[in-house]
This record gives sequence, C-alpha cells and structure tokens, in this order.
Amino acid sequence: MSNILEGQDIRALGSNLDLLAQQVVEGFIVGLHRSPFHGFSVEFAEHRLYNAGESTRNIDWKVLARTEKVFVKRFEEETNLRCQIVVDASSTMYYPWDEKKPEQSKYKNKFCFAAQSAAVLMNVLKRQRDAFGLTLFDQDILSHTGTKSSTVHYRLLLNQLIDKIENPVLNKPTDLAACLHQVADATHRRSLVVIFTDAFENPDQAEPLFSALQHLRHNKHEVILFHVTDKSKELDFEFENRPYVFVDMETGEEVRLQPNQVKDYYIKQIQAFTDDLKMRCLQYKIDFVEADINKGFVPILQTWMVKRQRMG
Repeated sequence: MSNILEGQDIRALGSNLDLLAQQVVEGFIVGLHRSPFHGFSVEFAEHRLYNAGESTRNIDWKVLARTEKVFVKRFEEETNLRCQIVVDASSTMYYPWDEKKPEQSKYKNKFCFAAQSAAVLMNVLKRQRDAFGLTLFDQDILSHTGTKSSTVHYRLLLNQLIDKIENPVLNKPTDLAACLHQVADATHRRSLVVIFTDAFENPDQAEPLFSALQHLRHNKHEVILFHVTDKSKELDFEFENRPYVFVDMETGEEVRLQPNQVKDYYIKQIQAFTDDLKMRCLQYKIDFVEADINKGFVPILQTWMVKRQRMG
C-alpha cells in the first residue's frame, strides 16, 4: 500500500478533509495494483462486480479482457448501498490533548482521525455513487442526516466534521448506548452502519452498549465498529515511570500518580472490557476493527472494501 495511507504526513492536512480524502483514496486505488485485492479494479468508481444470474447486457467486455474479472457498468442513478457513518464526538475522543498547544492538539487526536477516516469513506462512497449519511453524537445526537450521494451533500457533511475538529468541546460526557439506540430507530432502511468510537464506557454501562449493538443488528443493518484509540497510551499504558497528572477529559478531575502504580490493574481492566466487546461483536456478527490513530487509514479502507464486496 502507498505510504500516504500509513504515514503521518497526510494527517498534517488536519481539517482540509476534502484534499486529504482525495489523496488517501487515490493512493489506495494505486495500491490495489500491488495488493491481494488487485481484482477489485482501479475503475471501481464506475463499475461493480457482476452477480451471477443477472443480465449480461451491461458487462464491460474491455475490462473483462484486461483483468479477467467480470464487471458491470454502473449508472449515475444506481445506488446499491446506503451507509450511515456514526462518529463519537464526546470529550474523550479529543485525546491526546495538550491545553498548552490546543492548535496542534486538535489535528492529532482521536476525533480528528475519526473525522478524517469518515471523510475518506464518504469520498469512496461518493465515487461509487453509494448513498451516505452522517451522525455525530456525545451524550446526545448532535446531528443526523439522511443518506444521499450528491457532491453538495458530501461537502455539507465535510463541513460538519470540520466544525467539530476546529471547535472541540471538552468536559462533555458520552452516552454511546443511548445514541446507538437512536441511530437504530432513525435508520429505517437496511443500511451499513459504520461507527467510529473509543467505546470508553464505564464498565457498569457495558450491557446497555451491547444491547444497543444488538438493536442495530436486529434491525437488519450491517455494522462495522472501528475502535478508535491511541493504542500505546490508552490500551498499553506506555508512559515513563515518573510523576504525571492524569486528567479525566469528561469531568476535568485530576489524579497525580506514577504509571507503574496502576499499570497492571489498568491494563487488566481495559483488556477485559475490550475482550468482552470483541466477543459480543463476534456473537452479533459485527465487524470489530482496531483503529489505532498512529497506524493510518489502511485498516479503515481494507475493512470497508472487504465489507462492500461481501454486500454486493
């Protein structure tokens, strides 16, 4: 895959989401030539794979001769997929955050990565003329749009994401479970629901979260859960063993300690919750994907591509 998908340079574009999305997607298309997914075709924006039993009148014979894959030409009005992209905008998503360097922090945190990833997926969906919508939430639904495939709609949603990148709200809690229940109720037609969240719930709230994920599947939606973390810090607790002041981003509460005092207990607790979340996703046939903000966009695009092919 192209280095543009894996490195940090592209993320320096910050809230220039349209340019970032274009560069990432075009780099991904080029990378397909050198990847196990070569058959997906560089012309995926104008074609889809042929489904056995359908009419052969729209088969692109030139592409067949060149790739030995059977593709059908797609038309402007054709939309095979509706995708609702759901992004957690609660305060913990703005980690890592440095009060002394807010202008730098807002382009390097989990929310910015999630917003950039959402923009990349919307760019791909628009190119394929699939319909997409956007939901932003913290403890309540902040915005929820229907699904469309137009350029005007695309730019409107990019502006919503940019506004949240540029205007972070700290000390704001989340209610992931309640908001996912609302998404399930508001998304009436069968859709692919893509969720970007750190899922940092109080352990007491685990069961309501699992119930909300089950609600989405009960409504016949396909679901991908991207677990957005700064893995080395939030999951592996890799801090130097010196005094730190840890700040709760939802309440502002401060705790002073040395990491080795709590590291083993912290890792045990976070691992138990993550393992439980993975198990429930497997049980409900939800794709659970680790999305480390330091690993780039490859896991996001590869997961989406495999899911898109599977859905036809």
